[in-house]
Amino acid sequence: MEAFLLSTGIVALAEIGDKTQLLAFILAAKFKKPWPIIAAILVATVANHAFAGAIGSWITSLVGPETLRWILGISFIAMAGWTLVPDKFDEEDAKLARFGVFGTTLVAFFLAEMGDKTQFATIALAAKYHNFVAVVSGTTLGMMLANVPAVLLGHKIAERMPTRIVHRIAAAIFLVMGILTLLGVGAGVGL
Repeated sequence: MEAFLLSTGIVALAEIGDKTQLLAFILAAKFKKPWPIIAAILVATVANHAFAGAIGSWITSLVGPETLRWILGISFIAMAGWTLVPDKFDEEDAKLARFGVFGTTLVAFFLAEMGDKTQFATIALAAKYHNFVAVVSGTTLGMMLANVPAVLLGHKIAERMPTRIVHRIAAAIFLVMGILTLLGVGAGVGL
């Protein structure tokens, strides 16, 4: 349960103000059809995060627990810094309209999520917790918690959301996780 809840919270916070959330705002404004957009975000996220979770699980088979602890600790600290860097949205991510609402969103979200901080968080969390289903389910729920309101409420939310504060909270959580991992806290749970 810890893996699921932490994965959900971390990704939901990290996703606020992320380029994929900005993509959700733009697609919602462009197509004005929220349900196909939401369905495509779900499918793209499950596919992307399942891939990331599989990589995280695979990594644990390659390195020993002590090496993994250092890799994860440093990775979480790096993600803390990365979370504080504002994302820039590439308009090309939204120019796939020839695939229809669902197809455009599916392709755009999957590609935008490749190499994104939430994908790396999924890899690290899957490696830490050795619980593929809980981590992928949690990170997917976190993505949906951040993106569904973006699709449904659009710019009304964007104007009121204190993204700097949310990013700082997410960065603090990543930093604490990194430090605790380096100190070996929770080694009996996930490592």
